[in-house]
Amino acid sequence: MIQRFIEIGEGYSDIYELIEIAKSNLSRLSHMMAFHTSINNKKVTSLVVVLNPTNPGNFQPLYICREGIPNPNVTPNKRFDLFAEAAEELQKTVIQLDIKPSTSFAEKELFYQYVIGILRLNHYIPPLQ
Repeated sequence: MIQRFIEIGEGYSDIYELIEIAKSNLSRLSHMMAFHTSINNKKVTSLVVVLNPTNPGNFQPLYICREGIPNPNVTPNKRFDLFAEAAEELQKTVIQLDIKPSTSFAEKELFYQYVIGILRLNHYIPPLQ
């Protein structure tokens, strides 16, 4: 199984693309998630759409708008509201997790491996096969 983050952007106008990915892949939609963190004393959130693995191929994409949205628990904002409304429309709950920021890692790939580990441990995505 290959599980890979696909970075869409930081969540400005690309938030609409992330929502469209969720809506157009409803049959494969697994989770809609929000990862909260702090960068330079600024509370930010990454929004994620997790699709089920392809069959055949066993490729599981995790589409992300990384660390560009204000944390909605601190600063309510329209971008998160749009994501939450889409989740409700698609009968999903936005799963919210607190994680380390990507700036804590020397490379972005190490950050994504860290997050995949958290998601596997919490059974949000399947284990390595």
